[in-house]
Amino acid sequence: MLSTLEVDLRPGSGIGMFELGSSLWFVMTMLRGLQHLFPQVEVKFDAENASTTPVILHLRPHFDLLFSGYHQRLHTICLRKITDLHPPIILRYKDSVICSGGDPLVRVQITRAFGPTYPGDELRYPGVWFSFEDDTINESLKGGIPNTGPDQRSKEVRRIIVTQKETQSGEHDALDEVIPCPVMFAEISRAIIKIHHGIVLHFFAPSSSPLHICLGETTTQDLNLDLGPPSRVFYKEDGRMAIHSPNPQLEEDSYSNDYFYNYFHHGIDFLISGQTHRVRKIILHSNVPGSPLFQRYKRCPWELEGRPEDDEDGEFQFQCRRQRLTHPNQDTPPRMRFPDKFEAISHFLNPRDPPPQSMILDRTDDDDTITLPSPISRLYGYSGVILEVNEASQVVAVTLF
Repeated sequence: MLSTLEVDLRPGSGIGMFELGSSLWFVMTMLRGLQHLFPQVEVKFDAENASTTPVILHLRPHFDLLFSGYHQRLHTICLRKITDLHPPIILRYKDSVICSGGDPLVRVQITRAFGPTYPGDELRYPGVWFSFEDDTINESLKGGIPNTGPDQRSKEVRRIIVTQKETQSGEHDALDEVIPCPVMFAEISRAIIKIHHGIVLHFFAPSSSPLHICLGETTTQDLNLDLGPPSRVFYKEDGRMAIHSPNPQLEEDSYSNDYFYNYFHHGIDFLISGQTHRVRKIILHSNVPGSPLFQRYKRCPWELEGRPEDDEDGEFQFQCRRQRLTHPNQDTPPRMRFPDKFEAISHFLNPRDPPPQSMILDRTDDDDTITLPSPISRLYGYSGVILEVNEASQVVAVTLF
């Protein structure tokens, strides 16, 4: 027996359990527990630009969810096939049921519930609009007064689209980032990486102060107070990388009691010293669609800061001077960000030399039951930082030590 899907319509905010501004990681984690309502979830993205591609979730038959490309935040919700009974929908607006039991939702019901609005082929209200198109969303606004005859009054609503309400700056484009809203507060808006030192976390909440996490100084007590308890505490058992150390036994012994604080909901791992209980390493995850760790962690929008060694050809210094002159409000010192290709980041870190020799990491080696389309990534080591890079030259994780 199919469960009835009861959802409330909140213009400019959300529909049912879906709230605009929620992260892709949070929504997909929630859907894993709602398989009785959404047994089929299809994920679509542009594989050639996976770092910043908008992501679409198709929850058949009723929902399409569009997430922004940079911060992976829920931007647009589309409710469709309202009369489909697999599962049946009960749609509420405020305290009233406006559609239920597979009955069609028609134009006159909308105007009775929402009141008058501007003319056009669709009924548009702040934060929500109702489309009568079957397959495509007509985003153009028509000028003249629409036909209001009997046939128009009984015209069936095919799609309901919920977006953030327009601001004074104009209409919100489908590819824009989500305007910060309460559901995003206390979540990371950007993480500034300072090599050899630590990270500085900025949050969406307007009154929040940046949080500094320092290698060798920040303790587990600090993390619990500032970030809350971790999603998981994992004791380090894998000492295989110690074989690459000049003194493998010493290396293995020094890490034998270490453990991880995993903050999946922030996209960050902290390796904690088992002796001092201070942060030894920090790992930030890009959550690139199609990569082996996609959806294991929320995207952490990291920015790599620092002034690398001078270029022999002076290119880096020239770019710095030009940036200060043409964009005086931009970052000083300059930064590379997670969407930048590995080659550019490598030149930023070490402009005099080609990329260092890499190690190959196959995420399926430890579990024969896992199959991934692109399980191979490469590890590149620099002074104080390690980059994990996929086959498309996208940096999927940064380790700071």
